Amino acid sequence: MFSSIGVDEFYQKSKTESLTIVDVREADEFERGHIPSAKALPLSGLEQHIDQLNKDEKYYVICQSGRRSAMACDFLSSEGYKVVNVMGGMSAWKGELTYGDL
Repeated sequence: MFSSIGVDEFYQKSKTESLTIVDVREADEFERGHIPSAKALPLSGLEQHIDQLNKDEKYYVICQSGRRSAMACDFLSSEGYKVVNVMGGMSAWKGELTYGDL
């Protein structure tokens, strides 16, 4: 089971707290613009790279619209990770972006 947060609330929270953000979009999408502190972990390779995550940490999972991030959250929560789905995703993000950096 996982919780969800709207992108506007997530943006406000990101301005006042240090959040660990996982972007599950594919590499080309990530390189076209992502939240500066986000870690790229594409949904297509999530299962193979799950060892990069720490079960003691809370992750905010984002994609383009919220569908893939919900799928990732479903998988990660079933594996014992603490995750929050960011509904609305990057298509609704109004904050700063970084380009490239994969």
